[in-house]
Amino acid sequence: MMQFGFCNLAVIPVRRDPCEKAEMSTQLLFGDILEVVGKSGSWFHIKNFFDGYQGWVDSKQIREIDEEEFHNLGSSPVFVNRQLYSDSIMNKDMTLRLPAGCSLYDLKGQHTEIAGEDYLFEGKAYPFIFTGMDDLLKTASGYLSCPYLWGGKTCFGLDCSGLTQVVYKQHGIRLLRDAIQQSTQGDLISFLSDSRPGDLAFFDNAEEKIVHVGILLDSQRILHCSGQVRIDTVDHQGIYNRQYSKYTHSLRLIRRVIGQYPIPNNYR
Repeated sequence: MMQFGFCNLAVIPVRRDPCEKAEMSTQLLFGDILEVVGKSGSWFHIKNFFDGYQGWVDSKQIREIDEEEFHNLGSSPVFVNRQLYSDSIMNKDMTLRLPAGCSLYDLKGQHTEIAGEDYLFEGKAYPFIFTGMDDLLKTASGYLSCPYLWGGKTCFGLDCSGLTQVVYKQHGIRLLRDAIQQSTQGDLISFLSDSRPGDLAFFDNAEEKIVHVGILLDSQRILHCSGQVRIDTVDHQGIYNRQYSKYTHSLRLIRRVIGQYPIPNNYR
C-alpha cells in the first residue's frame, strides 16, 4: 500500500467516508503532501501534512512519493501562488489551472520537481513567509462574492474556515482546518475594541460550539463566508447582516495569530 503521496491535480475532494457520495470535509490543493494511514477498497485514509487533517480520497487522484521525499518536501522552502485561478503548472503529460494557495517546493526559476517529474509553473509564486497585514487583507478582499461550499478551499466555493486557512496560507501563516481548531491558535484578545485588522473572530451556536470564523478588517467590520464571501458589521454581540436586518452569528472569542517575527519558509 502507498504510504506517502502528494496531490498532483489542481484540487481534489477529501471525504468523511470512503465513498463518492460521502460528505466533502475539505479539499487538497496541488502540492499538498500527505501520509496514507489506512485503506478501504480503492480509497485511502490520508493525513494532510500541512494541517494534520484526515479524511478519505480516491487513490486514483494522488501520486505516490517515498518517505524520504515526503520528509524532504516538508523541509524544503515553500512557495505559494495567490492568483485566484489563472496560474498554471505543466509537466510532459498535462497542464493544470491552479487555484490560489497551492504549494510549490524549492522553486528554482519557474521549475519545481516532485516524484521525479519536472513541473513548469506559469505565474507568480511567493515565499511562505509573512510580509505584512496590508497584503493579507488585500488577498482576502479578492475572494469577495465567492460562493459558500462546505469543505471548499477555492474561489469556486469555500467555507468559512477554508477561506481563513487559504488566505493565511498565501501569506506564510499555517492555520488548522476547522473553525473550532483555529480557535485554539494564537493569543486570546479580550475585547473587540482591542482587536487589530487581521485578527480572527469566532462565533458559536446555541449549544455554545464554535461553528464560524471570519477575518476582522477593523473593530467594526468582518470579512467572512456566509452564503458567499462578504463584509458585514460586527460588535460585541456578533455579526449584524444589514440585508436581513438581524444578527446572524454570536461572537464567542477573538484570536491574534500573527506575531512580530518572520516565519520560516517551510512547513516544519
